Amino acid sequence: YGRDLVAIARKAEGQTEIGTLKASFDKLKAEIEKTGNLHIHLSERIKEEVQKIEAFREHQREQRKKLEEIIEKLQKPKMLLHKKTIDSKRLYEQRCKEAEEAEQAVGKKTNVTTSIHRQSEKVMNRARLCRQAANLAEKQYKTNVDQFEKTCQDWERTYRSACEVFQQQESERINILRCVLWDHCNLLSMQCVQDDDCYEEVRKLLEQCDIITDNNCFIKMKKTACRPPAPIEFQSYSDVDANGGVRMLETKRLSVILPGMSFSGYPEAGSNSAGTYTSAQQTGGVTEKHMVLYDFKAQEDDELSVSKGQVVTITEQGEDGWWRAWRDGISGLVPGTYLTKISPQSYSTCLAAAHPEHNPIK
Repeated sequence: YGRDLVAIARKAEGQTEIGTLKASFDKLKAEIEKTGNLHIHLSERIKEEVQKIEAFREHQREQRKKLEEIIEKLQKPKMLLHKKTIDSKRLYEQRCKEAEEAEQAVGKKTNVTTSIHRQSEKVMNRARLCRQAANLAEKQYKTNVDQFEKTCQDWERTYRSACEVFQQQESERINILRCVLWDHCNLLSMQCVQDDDCYEEVRKLLEQCDIITDNNCFIKMKKTACRPPAPIEFQSYSDVDANGGVRMLETKRLSVILPGMSFSGYPEAGSNSAGTYTSAQQTGGVTEKHMVLYDFKAQEDDELSVSKGQVVTITEQGEDGWWRAWRDGISGLVPGTYLTKISPQSYSTCLAAAHPEHNPIK
């Protein structure tokens, strides 16, 4: 399980994420790998405990085997003596029965007066032999009983000692297993606490994961400008006629602006006579008069609304196509393609047309 966690943590997941979510991914993988290493360490400790238990069980098995061998050695002679004692008892009872029958036969012969002396002597001799055999059988029976009793006492004493050892082994086994299981539960409980601590660190970092922050981080990394580029006006005819006046223009709006591009032979607003785009750095901050070609309505706070035909003063020409213009004491940004540069003569004509009461000729 620990090795699987480490393998999962080392997979290249979340590499494409950015910002706080990437940090959360990295923290999660780090904590998963840490948890996997903790489980690997836990498994090693459990293996050590299992090896101790196996060694303990092997020691008990050897000790039990020795005791069982001792009991078996005593068990075999005990069984042989038991059989021998039973046989001697059976023989003793048979000899006693024969001796009684012989003695009864002797009593009958002594009561008969007509008996022959030789027959009486034979019967008495037989009774004496039977009694001797009975006495021998009784002696052997007693000897076997004594030996069997002694063997039984030795066997019972050994068996009792073995039972005490077995009971002690069982007590040790129960105690060892109880302690091992207790330690095992403690290890698992500690591991659960450590796992929860690791995941709590991930949860704390996830609480700081912010959608807006990540989106702003993406915009900051991938942005190309602060606002959309101004459209390019394609002029089909020259802006200014030979007398310096402004002609009616036929334009076609383009949707894409290419910074730094020049159109030879078709000078745009804010360009020089060679048709090269003029930036604010090239103008060096020199103010120029420009006429508005199209109406423009400001959409942002930093933009300036202008109307067609108005004359504005340009103080800065930005590379993104937005120029800073002044009109009536108000400054703002206007699209550079909406303007055209005018000469001083054209500017005087526009002023005379706008304010006829100031015209000295009139």
